[in-house]
Amino acid sequence: MNNKIIKLFLRLAIGFGFLSAVADRFGLWPAEVSAWGNWERFLEYTKLINPIVPESLIPVFGTIATAAEILFGLSLIIGFKTELVAKLSGFLMLIFALAITSSTGIKGVFDYSVFAASAAAFGLSIMNEKYLELDSLLSKKN
Repeated sequence: MNNKIIKLFLRLAIGFGFLSAVADRFGLWPAEVSAWGNWERFLEYTKLINPIVPESLIPVFGTIATAAEILFGLSLIIGFKTELVAKLSGFLMLIFALAITSSTGIKGVFDYSVFAASAAAFGLSIMNEKYLELDSLLSKKN
């Protein structure tokens, strides 16, 4: 398979994965497929996987994570600062994976392929050739 197609697939899979998780937090997925279904349940999960964080800061953590996932998801989909955003995405998912592992155990991380998604993002971050990316349009203008 062509490296350009693989890079596009990685960008779209990771980007839409982030946006899907955000949509779930805001109740945009049907209840039968939803992990959280609403913001309050998402914050409960955020507290569960971050037990050392003071409860008063949980909404801040949830908001920062959600904002990052929206920004990273959209940036990957359109191909803006792809290598940087992919690296940051890899770190975000790695932090998420380690938080899940330390609080609830390793099974959930493997069931939801969080380490695999993190590794995919890190792999994407070293793919330099541009393909259907806003970055390639912006670099032509400079």
